[in-house]
Amino acid sequence: MKKELTVAENPAEMIPSESHEEENQVSVKGKRSKPEDAGGEGEYHPVKMSRSDLYKPPTAEELNQLKEAESLFHCSLLKMQMEELLKEVVLSERRKQQIDSFIQTVTELLQTVPDSPKVELSDLSWLSGAVKVPFLLVPKTTKGKFHMAPPASVNLIGSYPLGTCTKPRITVDLAVTIPAEVLQQKDVVNQRYPRKRALYLAGLAQYLASSSDIGSMRYSCLHGNRLRPVLLLTPPGKDSSSFTVRVHACPPPGFFKPSRFHPQRNNIRTEWYSGLQTSQESSEPPTPHYNSSVLGDLLPRAHLQFLSAVSSQCSALSDGVALLKVWLRQRELDQGTGCFNGFLASMLMAYLLTTHRISNSMTAYQLLRNSLNFLASTDLTMNGISLARDPDSTAPSLAEFHNAFQVVFVDPSGHLNMCADMTASTYKQLQHEASVSMEFWDNPTVDGFDSLLMTPKPMIRTSDHVFQLCELVKLQSSCKKMNLLSELMDHSGNYVQTALPFILTLLQQGLGQRIHLLTHSLSPVPEWSVESEAPKHKAQPPLSFGLLLSPELAASALEKGPSADSPKAAEFRQLWGSRSELRRFQDGSITEAVVWGGETMCQKRLVPRQIITHLLQLHADIPESCIRYVGAMVDDVIQTGSEVPSTGEEESLQVVQSYDDLSRKLWALEGLPLSITAVQGAHPALRYTQVFPPVPLKVDYSFFDREKTCRSLVPKESKPCPAYITPITVICHMEGSGKWPHDRLAIRHIRTAFHIRLGELLKKHHDYTCKPCPTHLDVWKDGLLFRIQVAYHREAQVLRESVNAEGLLVVRENEEAQALEMATMHKPLLTSTLHGLQQQHQSFGGSCRLAKRWLGAQLFSDDITEDTADLLVASLFLQPAPFTPPGSPQVGLLRFLHLLSSFDWRNNPLIVNLNNQLTAPDYTEIKNDFMASRESLPVLFLATPKDKKQSLWTKRAPSVQMLQRVVVVAAESLKLLEHQLMDRQQIQDVRVVMRPPLDAYDVLIHLNPKQVPLLAQAVDPPTINFSRGIMAGRVAPSGGALPVIDFNPVSLYLDELRDAFGDLALFFCDPHGGTVIAVLWKPKAFVPIGFKTSQMCARKVEVNGEEATTIPNVEAILEDFRIMGKGLIKSVDARTEKWSF
Repeated sequence: MKKELTVAENPAEMIPSESHEEENQVSVKGKRSKPEDAGGEGEYHPVKMSRSDLYKPPTAEELNQLKEAESLFHCSLLKMQMEELLKEVVLSERRKQQIDSFIQTVTELLQTVPDSPKVELSDLSWLSGAVKVPFLLVPKTTKGKFHMAPPASVNLIGSYPLGTCTKPRITVDLAVTIPAEVLQQKDVVNQRYPRKRALYLAGLAQYLASSSDIGSMRYSCLHGNRLRPVLLLTPPGKDSSSFTVRVHACPPPGFFKPSRFHPQRNNIRTEWYSGLQTSQESSEPPTPHYNSSVLGDLLPRAHLQFLSAVSSQCSALSDGVALLKVWLRQRELDQGTGCFNGFLASMLMAYLLTTHRISNSMTAYQLLRNSLNFLASTDLTMNGISLARDPDSTAPSLAEFHNAFQVVFVDPSGHLNMCADMTASTYKQLQHEASVSMEFWDNPTVDGFDSLLMTPKPMIRTSDHVFQLCELVKLQSSCKKMNLLSELMDHSGNYVQTALPFILTLLQQGLGQRIHLLTHSLSPVPEWSVESEAPKHKAQPPLSFGLLLSPELAASALEKGPSADSPKAAEFRQLWGSRSELRRFQDGSITEAVVWGGETMCQKRLVPRQIITHLLQLHADIPESCIRYVGAMVDDVIQTGSEVPSTGEEESLQVVQSYDDLSRKLWALEGLPLSITAVQGAHPALRYTQVFPPVPLKVDYSFFDREKTCRSLVPKESKPCPAYITPITVICHMEGSGKWPHDRLAIRHIRTAFHIRLGELLKKHHDYTCKPCPTHLDVWKDGLLFRIQVAYHREAQVLRESVNAEGLLVVRENEEAQALEMATMHKPLLTSTLHGLQQQHQSFGGSCRLAKRWLGAQLFSDDITEDTADLLVASLFLQPAPFTPPGSPQVGLLRFLHLLSSFDWRNNPLIVNLNNQLTAPDYTEIKNDFMASRESLPVLFLATPKDKKQSLWTKRAPSVQMLQRVVVVAAESLKLLEHQLMDRQQIQDVRVVMRPPLDAYDVLIHLNPKQVPLLAQAVDPPTINFSRGIMAGRVAPSGGALPVIDFNPVSLYLDELRDAFGDLALFFCDPHGGTVIAVLWKPKAFVPIGFKTSQMCARKVEVNGEEATTIPNVEAILEDFRIMGKGLIKSVDARTEKWSF
């Protein structure tokens, strides 16, 4: 059963010959090149096998592979996915040949660089004006002489010779050794060596500029370190974007003594850097970052030899490093200043191998797993690690490294900290990501491969709140305020990297228990033309910071400090400045405290913003105008209240409290023929997910007329449409009894009698205004309208039963029974379950409200219903991998859009594990059942513990076409919204994602705003609103006339349109204050059909010869739109130029 001898069970499966595998992989434009031996027609033929080969027992190697797949992976699919991924990211032979050819060309060119005469280091006259020096010359001059000479040697270094170079960004490193005569031993002082290095690169660029063998040339710097500029070369022609050669200038090996670069030594003199005279007695401050930058240039060849020796012992090392690099890239940790780059990934695996934490025989999968496990469990900010086996006596100790750097990982020489530029925050982020990955890796219910290696995690989608420091030049004054001159000198004037660690420490101290994690963006590696000056430090994009909030404490308005007589009180006052004050608490204690403003939840959610702006202004001299906080920008679209803004949390709580009170009163009622067995809410407001929760209303009775017979309120024609009053559905289950009839009509009559009796009792005992109906009882309480529906548990079964002609009892499923079960069983259960989820995750309700606001605004709310949307958002909280559960509504919306746009709805069910009731076998069963009957199941399949096979919530909608539309619009909205939030240059507001593209529709019906009762909820609310018959003031808990309930002319008009013309067109409208109904003709409706007098509704006759056919009469239909909506319609815009029928 060797690979080339296997045959598929399906004889139709064809296997290409192995000798053409590489050729097939690299053929251009995605087309397979024809195999030479395939009969000239590019056909594949089945492999011929003898019977003995076909039934050959497996070899020992194959048995080992099978055993490994069984023991290491959840299933063999994960193993195959990893192998396929590795094939995608490793370089093909064709690409390697291109690289080798270009490297040879570049090497030959570099060896012919001409000599130039010696000049002073500050004299740049030998350079032509076209090429600039890739260095910020601050201070302007330093001592020393320089001349160009051919390199002493040109060597490949880095990932390419090791075999760990991966796509998509293919970078090949070339070390050019500066001849010894160009350098001097004292060049380590005062930036002399880094400047000579930059001049040497400029000289190379000037020489290579005349060659036609070089495509483009640009400058960059290694991992964002301005002291280590590099020259980027690309090949000419069509391959120019396929790979980049990075030319490093290095001193000859061993030219400088490593002991010169001890972290406690000084190599930049204060007098030279600042121009200030220093007293003889004062000692120079150490320059560890400068030292490690220079030392890093001495060691790349030694590092390559070390890694080559290690990888020769472990065959899977290159694949393991490739997987770790993919993992890092998806988390945006592998690029930028202070990143955990591919070199560190290789060194980490080498460390694990040399310390026997992983063995040489492990697979790439095991290497990745053990590496992440090590990162998750090891804190290099406290306990550094070293690759040095026996360092010499001059090498610094780990403690000395820890004194100078935040993260410590020492190279094999024992002198270089490879994580010198990394901040503690970046490493904590790396640790956090590794521990999150380990958590879901072992969970058989999570698609580990997709979460681990295929899902990108940009900061805006990963962090709960994000803020940006915009004018980075302000960090110069921060360095001055925080007295960081020696650190600024150490970082060679890079004030961004100097101030960053101190700002992070300050924010970590101030935010404390409110956050789990504080992360920051890694400054992108600059690239610039060889004809341009090196960009200034302020030229980089804004620094972004991400907060992973602790939900219990993040919104707390009180920061309680130590007691007044505690020695720590002074420290607390120093941190908080004037905001700190002495307060007495109810327990009698008198302590220092800081109180932040915020009445509603949406204000309290931004307490971290108040803390950050206060601390940065106080300690770092950064004004609030420079801080762009994007933690809750999108929340505006669900915000109500002009004086005290709210995003619905308080209103939802008010509704729930009123419902709880009604529930208790229903349970306590006496005088009913049967007792109540359950009272359950069945409305989104009772699970905190109603986009705009009902608010208690005080009705202005003068706004209405009275109906003559029953004196109920009626809207006046001359007035605007009255405020919409939402009926909040409550299901009231009555106990079973032999007295319940077995006839469906009789059951309905009994239910109506219960509604009447309940109304009488509630009026008698609590003075609630009630209106009983056959289907429900409306109760006016606390300015809210509760709609109570009595339910009998056997009614659905009675609806399914019927007696046939033979007198036999037949049980058949029907829509009426399903609708009743949905209303009385499934919806109440979903409401109580999601209410529980809201208690666990405070941002669940807000995320649902934002998601449904987007669906409504984009006209999708009829296709993705309220319940479906709530379940989709619930899945983000119950199975957040590879993220943590959303900690703010905004990030909940972003992940909802990502889920809609990226989930494979065609081939996978979305399993929502409510209450964690589903086990791994249940997941397998659901997936198997789904695949077995895919064609008959809804296009968007949601499985829950109580609904594993049918997807009740999505049976009717969406259709295939509408789901495709939702996916496309969600992808565009996500892209646009993330760009809006992260790019401060945007002139549009974030509401742009809530404005639907109306150019796709055939007819637009514009409505009269006066008759749209929910106009105030619109994405762009009008500047003036209409009086809707509501008074200000306290709402009475009971009594008063029953208002006009559930009256929304827009939804009633929509229902009429769908009833009359649903076979010809689709109708769309934003349910939250939309003033446009969009109409889309159904293409099949305009196919001519034969003339029949019974099918002439909205059609006209066309006669061709002797054949009479009918087509829709569009002019008459548009006129009907106007007539049906008289008083509601402002205009009908028929976009006839778009009609294709």
